[in-house]
Amino acid sequence: MSSPTALFHSLLETTGWSCLAPAVQCMHAEGAVIQASGEADVDGARHAFARLLRRLLTLPEPGPGQHIALTIERHATHEQWTRRFARGCMRSTLHPDGSTSLRERLGPVALHFTLRCDDNAIDWQLHHVTLLGLPLPRALCGQVLSRSGARDGRYTFEIDVHLPLLGQLVAYRGWLEIDHVR
Repeated sequence: MSSPTALFHSLLETTGWSCLAPAVQCMHAEGAVIQASGEADVDGARHAFARLLRRLLTLPEPGPGQHIALTIERHATHEQWTRRFARGCMRSTLHPDGSTSLRERLGPVALHFTLRCDDNAIDWQLHHVTLLGLPLPRALCGQVLSRSGARDGRYTFEIDVHLPLLGQLVAYRGWLEIDHVR
């Protein structure tokens, strides 16, 4: 059996890994299983279609000051992320998708990101989206802003997803501290 991969470390090793904040390096490279907890503020459109789409993609529902528990399970070829918010459980699978790119699968949708180290943090830059393996036209992909960094020694995250005609599907930001590494 292959040892677990540290996906982010392998993708960013030659493009700035050493410049990342220690909290970011620990979250993205330590152990086969990481458990972390913290707090997140979640926003998003409240109309029925946005709620349905969030449920389909396992995205959290809006609400301030939500407790969040994160489990990252590293496998030989991918990482499984489970984020338990007070108002929803979000699961995704991350695979390498090129030299500095990754693919994050959320239900039937796969988001393809290029990772870039920037000022102690990782910027996730969306370059295309597939639905059931078929590429979506860029006009339908909307805008996804994602950044993981550190503040006051804590791992921080900011995600903001806007879709055409729908507006803000979901945005969440907050912090995590590692509880357990195995």
